[in-house]
Amino acid sequence: MTDKRDRANFFADTFVPNHGTDLDLEWVNSTRCNYGAVQRNVESIVSRRALSKQHQVIWLLRAVSCIDLTTLSGDDTPTNVSRICHKAKHPIQEKYLKQLGLDDGDIQTGAVCVYPARVAECAAVLSRIPGKAPLPIAAVATGFPSGQYSLSTRLQEIEQAVKDGALEIDVVINRTLALQNKWTEMYQEIRAMKKACGEAHMKTILAVGELGSASNIHKASLVAMMAGSDFIKTSTGKEAVNAILPIGLIMARAIQEYWLRTGFTVGFKPAGGIRNASQATQWLTLMQETLGPLWTHNNLFRIGASALLTDIEKELHFNLTGTYATDDMFPMA
Repeated sequence: MTDKRDRANFFADTFVPNHGTDLDLEWVNSTRCNYGAVQRNVESIVSRRALSKQHQVIWLLRAVSCIDLTTLSGDDTPTNVSRICHKAKHPIQEKYLKQLGLDDGDIQTGAVCVYPARVAECAAVLSRIPGKAPLPIAAVATGFPSGQYSLSTRLQEIEQAVKDGALEIDVVINRTLALQNKWTEMYQEIRAMKKACGEAHMKTILAVGELGSASNIHKASLVAMMAGSDFIKTSTGKEAVNAILPIGLIMARAIQEYWLRTGFTVGFKPAGGIRNASQATQWLTLMQETLGPLWTHNNLFRIGASALLTDIEKELHFNLTGTYATDDMFPMA
């Protein structure tokens, strides 16, 4: 492994899965965060990159491939689950792909994200949809969104979702432990969740809007990664504050810090409140400028969203035709 001091001078250029580490409380407790400085840094980062029309299209297609197309409603049914699966497999209309020199099936979303009870339905639908590559199913688990369930129940939920066909599990931390600075207990719970995931990738939701401070967000990020998280994720989408760029920068810097110390690469997923194409390109810019090119691809970057895809389709339509479109031109499936 390259010396840490040398690695600090360039971005990671090799993907090394996160195997986790022992909990380092000295490292966690030494964390400090100046939120005002973070906000100024974000403004500088997102303003320094201007995209040409051609690069805007490329960036938008990249954003589509990074979306975890999500439905997490109390009234989810087999019908709307089927619709979202079809849309995830073929998110861009064929006529636009032809204009771009692409084939139907060249672009699909990063995953489809549903409640555990809908995983088996997704697996059945996806098995019938043709495509060039399989589409992962992500399931939110562990008492989503509150996390206020017994650990045994949360682990059973993970195991059932994996059994039903989920290849990715979005777990949610117990915020009480973070607010009480019970980092050892939080680490142990996440380690247990990671074990329950088996071969499935684990994305750990921090629910940043309920962690109380920027320093707590950074600390929780480090603990989640030490416990073996494959991704760290901002939010459930149900909190008052969800995915905002300053919090994204705090978490990205934690990922960078973890990589510098361990050599392990950890993915990042903002979720909640990302609804338009401009926001998507800002998040990709933040990843590019903070963590590097690896984090602009869907093996290390995802966007949790439902309405975002329609806005990206409208923006692509404008770029390709010069005319504006309405939402009804881009049905879910």
